[in-house]
Amino acid sequence: MGHIRVAIVEDQLQTREMLSVLVNGTDGYKCVAAYETAEAALTNIVDANPDIALVDIHLPGGISGIDCIKQLRTLTDDIQCIICTSLEDSDHIFAALQAGAVGYITKSTPPVKILDAITDAYNGGSPMSSQIARKVIGYFSAPPRINTELEKLSSREQELLACLAKGYRYKVIAGMLFISIETVRKHIHNIYEKLQVSSRTDALNKAYPKNK
Repeated sequence: MGHIRVAIVEDQLQTREMLSVLVNGTDGYKCVAAYETAEAALTNIVDANPDIALVDIHLPGGISGIDCIKQLRTLTDDIQCIICTSLEDSDHIFAALQAGAVGYITKSTPPVKILDAITDAYNGGSPMSSQIARKVIGYFSAPPRINTELEKLSSREQELLACLAKGYRYKVIAGMLFISIETVRKHIHNIYEKLQVSSRTDALNKAYPKNK
């Protein structure tokens, strides 16, 4: 059996070297590249041809680990990325998974478990630290939250607000809903009053808050 080829994208020298030593010091694994920044990884990682990339989220420069993964997905589908970070909040977890990460582990994960995560991802799995998996399960098992702000609006106003959320202009909305532009303006005025806002952005943020 050949080696599982691993690349590391990590700005902290000590952590980068620790992961490199762990991978190279274990039979069946080989560290083929280690990068301090996302920019360096995006420039060179495809040529290094790893099977798995361990990617930190906070990286120096203008590209985060999450954006690095997102850009890497446009370059190749052959590299499976695992986030390896100290961050455990839901926003980062879901942003990473949406960007294309196949797994999410923390830096406190024991070395043997890091190797297990690499193998799991290589075999098509989605490795996660237990605390991360609990957050993901909790998110999907939680009862849906009722948006009381949206309930303040009539069904027509909700329909119009949904059009605004898609970026449609008043004229387009009027045509889609078979109403006049003036009626569109009146509905928007009513929406602003009911939500107690003064702009489209504020109305959308209040009616469609981001999940935490």
